[in-house]
Amino acid sequence: MNNRIPIIACLLLGVAAIAALPLLLETFTLMELSVYVIMSILALSLGFVWGYGGILCFGQAAFFGLGAYAYAIAAINFGESTGAFLVAIAVPTLFALALGYFIFFGRISDVYLGVITLTATLILFNLVNSTSGEQYKIGQAAIGGFNGIPSIPTLNIPFQPDQVLSPEVFFMVCVAFLMASYIGLRLLLASHFGRVVVALRENELRVDLLGYDSRKYKLAAFAISGALAGVAGCLFANWGAFTSPTVFSLTQSALVIIWVLVGGVGTLLGPIIGCFFVQWLTSYIGGLGFINPNLMLGAVLIGFVLLLPKGIVSLFGDLGKLFNGGRRAAPAEVRPASQGGKP
Repeated sequence: MNNRIPIIACLLLGVAAIAALPLLLETFTLMELSVYVIMSILALSLGFVWGYGGILCFGQAAFFGLGAYAYAIAAINFGESTGAFLVAIAVPTLFALALGYFIFFGRISDVYLGVITLTATLILFNLVNSTSGEQYKIGQAAIGGFNGIPSIPTLNIPFQPDQVLSPEVFFMVCVAFLMASYIGLRLLLASHFGRVVVALRENELRVDLLGYDSRKYKLAAFAISGALAGVAGCLFANWGAFTSPTVFSLTQSALVIIWVLVGGVGTLLGPIIGCFFVQWLTSYIGGLGFINPNLMLGAVLIGFVLLLPKGIVSLFGDLGKLFNGGRRAAPAEVRPASQGGKP
């Protein structure tokens, strides 16, 4: 029953957001909120593989960027979004499988895993950034180099390219994908596969001695994370009908880690809350104009690491336990005095 409560709460909250927010918010605000939701899917992808699998991937932006570019190139060549969306999921998933195979089956340690994934992201960034010539085309799609790919065909009703989704419907689609990602990961973690993945985080040697091939479980978790990041990249390319090499940047890689740290490692709700909080804070500070958002973001990260290392979700949990503990403790303290007859 306890496992069902977060799922039911997610469904109710998601349905309420889909039903009410498009009616209450202006189009600009709704589009801004859409990008928060998209980035939450990206944060959730790292929150799963790091918080539950113990795999700290510094190159989550690589899968995010591959999803964005795969969708853009496929949508321009296909002329509609149905097949392009599937390509945007398949490309980062296959890349994660290929990269993860050499990492996990090569028994590369966690430190080198972070270096390799970060290096892969930098290679993709420089590779895409250097394709600004007219000769760099895939089918009809010019890669564009540092100029990026503009005028990307946005999501349409499946197999109906003339029926493009409105900003309100696009917001609903983003929320639906976030809900599906969260509920899907919760169900996955409650399964036998999920329990083995969590056990790997705690003690990989013990899992191997129990007869499980830890390499296969790690690779599967890594691929699932890459697929989720690819979905986020695809939606992000749709959000602005544009993508550029900045999706592979170090800034994007660092932001994902900050979102998860601020929200809380080892939870699924934490990365979502951390993403919304950091994105809102950055936008608000940037609007003030007299404070550098990057400096404030660094201060926030240092503050959370030093003062609240378990993240925002753990703070709410500790406050809830303190409150409930205090309510239960009062009768226990009063009872001895009333039974003994002394004040």
